[in-house]
Amino acid sequence: MNPSALDDQLVHSLLDAAAADSPTRWAVRDATGRWSYAQLADRAYAFAAWLRAHGVNRGDRVVVQSPTRRELVAMFYGAARAGAIFVPLNKAMKQFHLASVVRDADPALIIATPELAGNLRELDAAPLHDFDDVCLEVLNMSRGPRSPQTVEVWPTDLAALIYTSGSTARPKAVMAPHAQVTFASRAIQEEMQYRPDDVVFCRFPLSWDYGLYKVLLCALGRSEIVLADNESDLVLLRRMRETGSTVLPIVPSLATMVTLLAKRSDDPMPPLRLISNTGAALPAATIDTLRELFPGVRVVRQYGQTECKRITVMPPEEDLDRPDSVGRPFRGTTVRILGPDGEEVPVGQVGEIVVEGPHVMPGYWRLPELSAKTFRHTPGGDLRLHTGDYGSVDVDGYLYFEGRRDDMFKRRGIRMSTTEIEAAAMDIAGVRAAAAVPPGNGYDLTIFVESDLAPQVVIKELAIRLEPAKVPAACRVLETFPLTLHGKNARQALVEMLEGNDR
Repeated sequence: MNPSALDDQLVHSLLDAAAADSPTRWAVRDATGRWSYAQLADRAYAFAAWLRAHGVNRGDRVVVQSPTRRELVAMFYGAARAGAIFVPLNKAMKQFHLASVVRDADPALIIATPELAGNLRELDAAPLHDFDDVCLEVLNMSRGPRSPQTVEVWPTDLAALIYTSGSTARPKAVMAPHAQVTFASRAIQEEMQYRPDDVVFCRFPLSWDYGLYKVLLCALGRSEIVLADNESDLVLLRRMRETGSTVLPIVPSLATMVTLLAKRSDDPMPPLRLISNTGAALPAATIDTLRELFPGVRVVRQYGQTECKRITVMPPEEDLDRPDSVGRPFRGTTVRILGPDGEEVPVGQVGEIVVEGPHVMPGYWRLPELSAKTFRHTPGGDLRLHTGDYGSVDVDGYLYFEGRRDDMFKRRGIRMSTTEIEAAAMDIAGVRAAAAVPPGNGYDLTIFVESDLAPQVVIKELAIRLEPAKVPAACRVLETFPLTLHGKNARQALVEMLEGNDR
């Protein structure tokens, strides 16, 4: 492969191309201002130089915890150019998870905003730099000549670690190499077709791949991204109107909020042409309401996992077709439906969703056993992602998602596991046993504990340890747990308690 083809597989090449042919187009906006593609590229170059000046080498991890700001985008691209591995952490991550994640990432340095630096400083895990001070230093460096590229970056190098919920209490980070990230970005863009006149209103943090890839898609489309993670819910429609937003990525909870605000508003609606959904299935009634409130909008259904970013997309022009489908695989990728014996099942039958293609990530950071279980090799030696999700395909290859059978679930658009919630509960003094039950028929996420503590005390303690979306809505205190014959928590018995069948 020639050098230019290799360069095209690097994350920062996406920004370089946009800055070269569209330098004056707006690239990124937050509540305090906006940058063109040329300005964003200047900051990214300067941040790469800043990292090198602070001893960050190829393959080193750079942990950043900050609200979603323009500078964070520049840091992402700059870390890629420096050959470093970008590790964005959600600003809502609490000390309970923060300590284990930082220990797992083993960073060369950490950057955090002042309001978030306290917890990180207590860890004493790596040199800690103030986010605002770094931004000022990078600004000054960006005003001078660009430093020459001194680090050789390869498509197989890791561009990022994306921490996601795991099937164990231990942190789990998906390794995201440049080649897989750029392939997935281009494959999504081929379906979604972001345009130079698009303004993408993004409510999601860059610590979630849904938000991070929106930055890359905008570079490919020469579009502008509006970073709105810090905006008040009440001003969403107004901000979308003010920014002229044409594309809105959503999860079901955000869709519900937007429809409620729109129904109550007498003002003109934002000029949305495209709404994309992920995180969980969007109810048909919600889709109908979005189409009614935003005439002419396309509502795009998608399905994916961080382990390969995206698996299927329903093409925008087909948004009214196959209403139960989550779309078709990317060009150059394959979705297989396998039965318990590992063989493909007939069309229309349900089995495990297994994915092959250039977007399949190489595994989990420092978790070889879990990686070997999830990322397996085909007879030809290619990686195959066993998603743990179940579904079927029709005769045309469109996928129909059925659900999971392990402890993973999504709530408020966030992927999480019962295990991590139970681990947080067991960290509370006085809790002897814990079992979490995901949202179900008529009940929300619930934690069962064996303890002498009051339910409200347990919930309060969990709120200290977990991000808001992961805090259970209710706590049930039991004298003793129902157990299976193997001594495990009988989860079905707990579900029956919630459904009122224990009487």
